[in-house]
Amino acid sequence: MKKVLAFAMLAAVISSPTMAAGDPVAGKAKAAICAACHGADGIAMIPGYPNLKGQNEQYLVSALKAYKNKQRNGGMSMVMQPQAALLSDDDMANVAAYFSQLK
Repeated sequence: MKKVLAFAMLAAVISSPTMAAGDPVAGKAKAAICAACHGADGIAMIPGYPNLKGQNEQYLVSALKAYKNKQRNGGMSMVMQPQAALLSDDDMANVAAYFSQLK
C-alpha cells in the first residue's frame, strides 16, 4: 500500500503543470515596444500606466494571456489586446522574465 501511495504521489508531481522560466535576454528585445507606455526601465512615466519593473513573472504571463484572449476588457485593454496578440507563449514568458528580474 505504501508503494502504491508513493508511486501515486510521484506521478502527481511529475504530471503537474510547471511553468518554464522565460529567457530575460530574449525578453528584453521583445520588450522594447513596451517602453513607449511602461518606460525603458519598466517604470511608467505616464500616470495610470502600471510599472512592470520587478513585477511577479507569473502574473505578467497571466495578464498578457488574458489580454491576448480578450479576457481583460477594462482600462487600456484596447491598447494591450493588439500588443499581446502579437506575442507567442514563449514571447510572453520571455518578456515576463525580463521585467520580473529588473530590480
